[in-house]
Amino acid sequence: MIFPCEKAVWYYLPQIRADLAIELVKTGMTQSQAAKKLGVTPAAVSQYIHKKRGLQSPRTRLYRQEIKAAVRKICEDASPDELHFIVCKCCQLLKKEGQSPVAAQRGSCS
Repeated sequence: MIFPCEKAVWYYLPQIRADLAIELVKTGMTQSQAAKKLGVTPAAVSQYIHKKRGLQSPRTRLYRQEIKAAVRKICEDASPDELHFIVCKCCQLLKKEGQSPVAAQRGSCS
């Protein structure tokens, strides 16, 4: 059995981090600055941008709006509680969008 937060760590959080990193850099932030904001290395941000990390599949407009809202909050130095809420909301949206990539490849239910 896979617990919901375990699935989030393996499937959804890499996607959310990748989307946040990409959007942060689009705002004019350097990869190093984005890495510091996200608590990851600059190399990780580079890998997200070059689609070597995080699954880069199409997402719904609502999810993309939440990512942009999260980026605005990050740029405004939002509190950890605000960011926690936004990331959880993004995770829930990804969950609603469909199966995890591994389950979809195997053709099983998630």
